[in-house]
Amino acid sequence: MSVFANLVEHLADLLQPLFGASAAAGAIVLFTALVRLLVHPLSRAAARGQKARTALQPKIAELRKKHGKNPEKLQKAVLELHAEEKVSPLAGCLPGMLQLPAFFLLYHLFSSDTIGGEPNGLLGHQLLAAPLGERWTDALQGGVLSGAGLVYAGLFVVVACVAAFSYRLSKRMMAANPAARPGDGEQLPGLGAVTKVMPFMSFFTLVTVAVVPLAAALYVVTSTTWSAVERAVLYR
Repeated sequence: MSVFANLVEHLADLLQPLFGASAAAGAIVLFTALVRLLVHPLSRAAARGQKARTALQPKIAELRKKHGKNPEKLQKAVLELHAEEKVSPLAGCLPGMLQLPAFFLLYHLFSSDTIGGEPNGLLGHQLLAAPLGERWTDALQGGVLSGAGLVYAGLFVVVACVAAFSYRLSKRMMAANPAARPGDGEQLPGLGAVTKVMPFMSFFTLVTVAVVPLAAALYVVTSTTWSAVERAVLYR
């Protein structure tokens, strides 16, 4: 973890002339953007996979007519069809899963008092008036309208706007793509439950931002915003 801490420190030093005391926060945003750039090819592949799954809908409709009275046969036939066409029904989950290590690294880094036996100097960095190692509950101790409280208020506004945009985008995609409609969940085991909650997933980010250290919250907010813009471009 000390290597990762050094990376954040070096990025903060580079950004110091631009961001001043908030350079470490800028480093986290930059680090998040670099991570998203690395997984962008997978996001593009996931978008192509989504379009390929949509193209399979006529064949899946035929399978429904053939095995409509036997859900087990229908599921097996649909899975075999995806395998034959080399289309993965879960490919869209891979970009998100690959980002988890980076998120947990930041979470652990800004939750630890020491790194390699030395005091964690990163905990002294701030985003404006909010320490990167503290949480929303810590900010509330100074009052909702305190400097730290207003920083979190700004983050919540950004997350709410991004979540609302993502919700509308998900609903529009589901309406245009029969494979994603909740009523068609029999195609794959558990798909119906996933598609029902998918449009609301972005709103869960509000809870995450409230309970994790501010540094990890910045990663979540930046990544979520990136995802919303990326989906709007790739699935247009």
